[in-house]
Amino acid sequence: MRQRDRGINWFIKNMMIAVSLILAVFLAGKTGGFQRAAGWLKGGAGFGISYIWHIQYPGAVWEEGDNGDFPGGFFGSVLFGGSPLYRYKGKRERPKAGYNEADPAYEGYLESGRFYEEHSFLLYDGGEESGEDGSVNAEVHKAPEAQAPAQTEVLAEKDPALTCSSSSIWPIVGATYRREQLADYDYLMKHFYSVHASTTAGRDLMQSDRFLSEDFTVTGGSDKPQILIYHTHSQEEFADHGPDNPGATVVGIGNYLTELLTAKGYNVIHDTSVYDLQGGKLDRNKAYTLALEGISGILQENPSIEVILDVHRDGVNESLHMVNEVNGKPTAPIMFFNGVSQTPKGQIEYLPNPNREKNLAFSFQMQLDAAAYFPGLTRKIYIKGLRYNQHLRARSALIEVGAQTNTYQEALNAMEPLAEVLDMVLQGN
Repeated sequence: MRQRDRGINWFIKNMMIAVSLILAVFLAGKTGGFQRAAGWLKGGAGFGISYIWHIQYPGAVWEEGDNGDFPGGFFGSVLFGGSPLYRYKGKRERPKAGYNEADPAYEGYLESGRFYEEHSFLLYDGGEESGEDGSVNAEVHKAPEAQAPAQTEVLAEKDPALTCSSSSIWPIVGATYRREQLADYDYLMKHFYSVHASTTAGRDLMQSDRFLSEDFTVTGGSDKPQILIYHTHSQEEFADHGPDNPGATVVGIGNYLTELLTAKGYNVIHDTSVYDLQGGKLDRNKAYTLALEGISGILQENPSIEVILDVHRDGVNESLHMVNEVNGKPTAPIMFFNGVSQTPKGQIEYLPNPNREKNLAFSFQMQLDAAAYFPGLTRKIYIKGLRYNQHLRARSALIEVGAQTNTYQEALNAMEPLAEVLDMVLQGN
């Protein structure tokens, strides 16, 4: 019996080698390469014969190659498909549906790597741009028309159910909201916020009733400093900045905002220190750390300061020009920006912000007033993962004014309604 089996195996082996040689010679003439034919020979013969030799002669070695492009591979699989030895070995399993799709766990690993590569700034305090691509959040704050009836007369007495401030000077001409609308988390997030991938803003944090209940009335008198305006990125310029217009920077619009708020009776300090130049070169890697040192010194000398405003301009695609008509003037829209000291995995312990909820409430109240009295002034509030020095006071706000594609005048025009909105909130209306 054993002699007969050896004879059968010898016959099959030599038959397959002969068939493979014939196929190789035949195909080599069409493909023009003996080496390619030799590769097919190894692959084709190995594809069929190795099943026999690996079972019958475990000690034998047959070099297996990549036979993915060898038509004989299909021929070998058909020829050996009915072989008892092949059936004994077990038929090859067909790939399951979705075999070529990445494993979810591996996808999670890749995504995690991409996230921490992009957000490596989370490893230290500072060095992160506050702005974002305005093509993502370029739209102004809007509300469904049916829920925002325009009013053309100044309201002597504001409806107590409405959530914006009351004003005896400015008419409500834009969107107004009621508490029950804003209490709906999904509605709130859809209409008021954009959340960066570096963080989360869950239901436990984003509670409109708590935001609306905060009283931001300035308590101190104007005999001492009340408001601090500064610029972490003082070198941010506008489209028409140049030798003929050297003042077209965020420091320039900070000067104008200081004038407007001073005219309203506030005692304002404008810090024009440079925090984003190192050795005469632009370097924002430590701008927030340096700014923290600078403004902490100012606060130590002036503990009466209750409001801190970090004024920036955003960076957007060069093809994007954000401008809206506000009070009859072409105006660069502003964007309130909140850092929540939190990643998707939880709070950042080394960046505590005891004023986080108050900061969110401060920007939210200003956003509501802007929507009611100056439609087109604001974009959605932007939330990101770091702290951005907003922990120093409850009334801290980072404000992006337009972008590099806006003219200086468009940015200046935004300071007037911004000063009005700030005044409404700080007066506790």
